[in-house]
Amino acid sequence: MKATAEAHPNIAFIKYWGNRNQILRIPANGSLSMNLDSLFTRTTVTFDPNLTTDGLRLNHVPAGGSALSRVSDLLERVRRLANIDTRAEVISENNFPTGSGIASSASAFAALALAASAAAGLNLSEKQLSILARTGSGSAARSVPGGFVEWKPGNSHSSSYAYSIAPPEHWDLADLIAVVSTEHKVTGSTSGHAIADSSPLQAARVDDAPRRLAACRQALLDRDFEKFAEVVELDSNIMHAVMQTSTPPLIYWQPATIAVMHAVRAWRKAGLPVCYTIDAGPNVHILTLKPEHSKVKRLLQEIPGVQDILRAFPGGPAKLIYQEALNV
Repeated sequence: MKATAEAHPNIAFIKYWGNRNQILRIPANGSLSMNLDSLFTRTTVTFDPNLTTDGLRLNHVPAGGSALSRVSDLLERVRRLANIDTRAEVISENNFPTGSGIASSASAFAALALAASAAAGLNLSEKQLSILARTGSGSAARSVPGGFVEWKPGNSHSSSYAYSIAPPEHWDLADLIAVVSTEHKVTGSTSGHAIADSSPLQAARVDDAPRRLAACRQALLDRDFEKFAEVVELDSNIMHAVMQTSTPPLIYWQPATIAVMHAVRAWRKAGLPVCYTIDAGPNVHILTLKPEHSKVKRLLQEIPGVQDILRAFPGGPAKLIYQEALNV
């Protein structure tokens, strides 16, 4: 009972921040994202009757505590669906920095949901996988479908899931991730979501989210970069305003983060199709059109504090790459 799956992280154009239901991770608002093709998490799940507890290795290192607890919670959902009680060994690896605001939990739990369900002998639909992945990490719901993805907030466990609104080839966007820190952030997204409502700005952010999402969806479908850039930067700024005014405040930005933001806005004013968005961390995603990405990368390399630049284009769905035949 063994399976291996891969999933891509995603970058949210319209952000997810705050939950209606913390346990099920039903979001306060809908969101919109793009999978990142060159970045991935590869996860192998082995259900072994000789195990007495679940085990986890992350990037070759044994993991316990909250990381193992979150994985075991999702595995328990799979066990209930498959009507089994076998413990599992989970081995997961990323080819990009973990826990630094590049959506490693999204790809990790999307890959885990697919690998675990396949290893348990389940054949879940994309919608069912998205729902399952969501319970491990909200944004993982968006890493299950491919390309450009919308996450319906829903109002119940079965109505909150993500689906593709356009395939990867719909728009030749490029995402250049300016890595200004690879350190694991002190406050993770799960804790951040839990305090979102303590910000006096969160209610206004959520109330206006449907308008921003509709504008972003239309700009994406029309491939209108000017309108897309305007709403993407606005949404990112609003989310970080909520973070910075929560109790306690979450200030993820570093000096190099702000330097990149200023540079991107100057480049766009000069006529370059480029915009920024930032998840819960200090690293900056710079979105541009594929023909311009080499020029943008050269410009980013000149900014002090930028340690590395990761490149990604629109990516496909979570995929199963190995499944061991079940012995029934």
